[in-house]
Amino acid sequence: MNKRYKFEWNDLRACTTVLNVILIMIYGLSISWFGLTIAILGVIKDCTDEEFRWNSLIMHLANIALNVFFLAKIF
Repeated sequence: MNKRYKFEWNDLRACTTVLNVILIMIYGLSISWFGLTIAILGVIKDCTDEEFRWNSLIMHLANIALNVFFLAKIF
């Protein structure tokens, strides 16, 4: 079996989500602006993409909700 890796946008999204979690753990909840920005850009990409996927949109909406929740905790 010779399978080749094929890059997908969700690979990048998964990495930025992990990066967001690590940054929140290191720098605190105020870094949630980063995650919120990435999630909003993801929703825009999901809604304008030719190949619409519900799972990707739901993932980004969940990340928006989580980051807004974190930001509400510091205000």
